[in-house]
Amino acid sequence: MSEYDSELPGFNDVDPALAAAVLEIESHIAADGWDQPSRLYALVDTAALVAKEPALAAMMGLDEASAAGSMTPVEQELVAPGQTLEESLGSIVWPPGVAGCAAVVERLVLPPGVDDQIPEDPTSAEEFARDHPDRQEVRIVAGVTRDGATYCALRLRAHDDDQSVVGGADLVPGLLELLSATLEDEPEQGEATHE
Repeated sequence: MSEYDSELPGFNDVDPALAAAVLEIESHIAADGWDQPSRLYALVDTAALVAKEPALAAMMGLDEASAAGSMTPVEQELVAPGQTLEESLGSIVWPPGVAGCAAVVERLVLPPGVDDQIPEDPTSAEEFARDHPDRQEVRIVAGVTRDGATYCALRLRAHDDDQSVVGGADLVPGLLELLSATLEDEPEQGEATHE
């Protein structure tokens, strides 16, 4: 197991390799601060990476001993500039060698009591959220595997420290569902496939 151990909330209820990969991504992204673009990662079985790409694995400091039971995040380019990550996910299908995937997004969240005040128009809704005095900025890292495991890590900008990161299996169900769909189907003609 990595530096992320069973002391984290919800860690014992999930795939530890997935949770460790999500938390590794969260920590890496947090080091660069806020106001970052969305990101997408393929999650590959580290042991398979070491066996298939030994030179790359050595460059990354991975060996057979460190590979057992872990996943390595590999950042991908988003194929549709100008689209949100959620829109881009609809055209992505991963090849069989990808064990899972993870996404990073920054969003504004509002308190539950204002749901009925949010305008239906997306542009107006975004403006409403941006201007609301009780908004919170949150960074979400969500990951899924082909086996159906899920894990999320959330960091609020107002509580921007490692001890305040919240983790759990189903914190962002909509994003997890979109990520899971990228692992299910065979690519159809015209769909983007990430390697």
